[in-house]
Amino acid sequence: MTFELQIVTPDGLIFEGEAEKLFCRTIAGDVCILARHCDYMTALGMGEARVTMADGTVRRAACIGGMLAVTGGKARLVATTWEWAEDIDKARAEASRHRAEEILARKDADARELELANARLRRALVRTSVAR
Repeated sequence: MTFELQIVTPDGLIFEGEAEKLFCRTIAGDVCILARHCDYMTALGMGEARVTMADGTVRRAACIGGMLAVTGGKARLVATTWEWAEDIDKARAEASRHRAEEILARKDADARELELANARLRRALVRTSVAR
Protein backbone atom coordinates (compact mmCIF):
# COMPACT_ATOMS: atom_id res chain seq x y z
CA MET A 1 0.00 0.00 0.00
CA THR A 2 1.38 3.44 -0.94
CA PHE A 3 0.68 7.11 -0.31
CA GLU A 4 1.42 10.31 -2.19
CA LEU A 5 4.66 11.97 -1.07
CA GLN A 6 6.00 15.35 -2.05
CA ILE A 7 9.42 16.61 -0.93
CA VAL A 8 10.32 20.24 -1.53
CA THR A 9 13.16 22.55 -0.51
CA PRO A 10 13.77 26.26 -1.11
CA ASP A 11 15.45 25.14 -4.36
CA GLY A 12 12.29 23.44 -5.63
CA LEU A 13 10.61 20.07 -5.97
CA ILE A 14 12.89 17.17 -4.99
CA PHE A 15 10.45 14.27 -5.25
CA GLU A 16 6.80 13.73 -6.09
CA GLY A 17 5.28 10.30 -6.34
CA GLU A 18 4.10 7.20 -4.53
CA ALA A 19 5.95 5.85 -1.49
CA GLU A 20 5.45 2.89 0.83
CA LYS A 21 7.22 4.44 3.81
CA LEU A 22 8.84 7.70 4.95
CA PHE A 23 11.18 7.63 7.91
CA CYS A 24 12.68 10.87 9.22
CA ARG A 25 13.82 12.70 12.33
CA THR A 26 11.54 15.26 13.94
CA ILE A 27 12.38 17.63 16.76
CA ALA A 28 10.72 15.15 19.12
CA GLY A 29 12.30 11.97 17.73
CA ASP A 30 12.02 9.66 14.75
CA VAL A 31 8.77 9.09 12.89
CA CYS A 32 7.66 6.61 10.24
CA ILE A 33 4.80 7.51 7.90
CA LEU A 34 2.87 4.71 6.20
CA ALA A 35 -0.21 4.69 3.97
CA ARG A 36 -3.43 5.73 5.73
CA HIS A 37 -1.51 7.62 8.43
CA CYS A 38 -3.67 9.97 10.49
CA ASP A 39 -3.36 13.70 9.86
CA TYR A 40 -0.14 14.90 11.44
CA MET A 41 2.18 17.90 11.44
CA THR A 42 5.61 18.35 12.99
CA ALA A 43 8.86 20.26 12.74
CA LEU A 44 11.79 18.31 11.33
CA GLY A 45 15.07 17.85 13.11
CA MET A 46 18.44 16.94 11.65
CA GLY A 47 19.24 13.38 10.62
CA GLU A 48 18.99 10.60 8.11
CA ALA A 49 15.73 10.17 6.21
CA ARG A 50 14.67 7.10 4.24
CA VAL A 51 12.00 6.81 1.59
CA THR A 52 10.80 3.35 0.56
CA MET A 53 9.57 3.80 -2.98
CA ALA A 54 6.50 2.11 -4.45
CA ASP A 55 8.75 -0.52 -6.08
CA GLY A 56 10.36 -1.35 -2.70
CA THR A 57 13.71 0.37 -3.27
CA VAL A 58 14.97 2.50 -0.40
CA ARG A 59 16.57 5.90 -0.93
CA ARG A 60 18.49 7.57 1.89
CA ALA A 61 18.94 11.31 2.38
CA ALA A 62 20.31 13.90 4.77
CA CYS A 63 17.40 16.01 6.02
CA ILE A 64 18.15 19.16 7.96
CA GLY A 65 15.18 21.10 9.33
CA GLY A 66 11.76 21.92 7.92
CA MET A 67 8.19 20.71 8.35
CA LEU A 68 6.29 17.50 7.66
CA ALA A 69 2.54 17.44 7.17
CA VAL A 70 0.24 14.50 6.49
CA THR A 71 -3.29 15.46 5.48
CA GLY A 72 -5.91 13.43 3.71
CA GLY A 73 -3.50 10.53 3.26
CA LYS A 74 -0.91 12.68 1.44
CA ALA A 75 2.48 13.60 2.94
CA ARG A 76 4.30 16.83 2.19
CA LEU A 77 7.82 17.31 3.51
CA VAL A 78 9.22 20.82 3.26
CA ALA A 79 12.90 20.59 4.13
CA THR A 80 15.37 23.38 4.73
CA THR A 81 18.01 21.01 3.31
CA TRP A 82 17.44 17.64 1.64
CA GLU A 83 20.32 15.78 -0.01
CA TRP A 84 19.95 12.31 -1.47
CA ALA A 85 22.84 10.08 -0.36
CA GLU A 86 24.20 9.77 -3.89
CA ASP A 87 24.33 13.57 -4.25
CA ILE A 88 26.36 14.26 -1.11
CA ASP A 89 29.92 15.39 -1.72
CA LYS A 90 31.74 13.32 0.91
CA ALA A 91 35.01 15.25 0.58
CA ARG A 92 33.20 18.55 1.10
CA ALA A 93 31.32 17.19 4.13
CA GLU A 94 34.57 15.86 5.63
CA ALA A 95 36.30 19.21 5.04
CA SER A 96 33.41 21.01 6.75
CA ARG A 97 33.63 18.61 9.70
CA HIS A 98 37.37 19.19 9.97
CA ARG A 99 36.99 23.01 9.89
CA ALA A 100 34.31 22.86 12.58
CA GLU A 101 36.46 20.64 14.80
CA GLU A 102 39.38 23.07 14.42
CA ILE A 103 37.24 25.98 15.59
CA LEU A 104 35.86 23.96 18.50
CA ALA A 105 39.41 23.10 19.58
CA ARG A 106 40.53 26.75 19.63
CA LYS A 107 40.87 28.30 23.08
CA ASP A 108 40.17 31.84 21.78
CA ALA A 109 36.88 31.10 19.95
CA ASP A 110 33.98 33.23 21.14
CA ALA A 111 30.51 31.92 21.96
CA ARG A 112 29.07 32.76 18.52
CA GLU A 113 31.94 31.00 16.71
CA LEU A 114 31.44 27.94 18.90
CA GLU A 115 27.69 27.91 18.25
CA LEU A 116 28.19 28.11 14.48
CA ALA A 117 30.94 25.48 14.56
CA ASN A 118 28.71 23.10 16.55
CA ALA A 119 25.90 23.52 13.99
CA ARG A 120 28.37 22.99 11.11
CA LEU A 121 29.73 19.89 12.81
CA ARG A 122 26.24 18.39 13.31
CA ARG A 123 25.32 19.00 9.64
CA ALA A 124 28.62 17.51 8.45
CA LEU A 125 28.17 14.43 10.62
CA VAL A 126 24.69 13.82 9.22
CA ARG A 127 25.95 14.18 5.65
CA THR A 128 28.96 11.90 6.15
CA SER A 129 26.88 9.21 7.87
CA VAL A 130 24.28 9.25 5.07
CA ALA A 131 26.91 9.29 2.31
CA ARG A 132 28.76 6.24 3.70
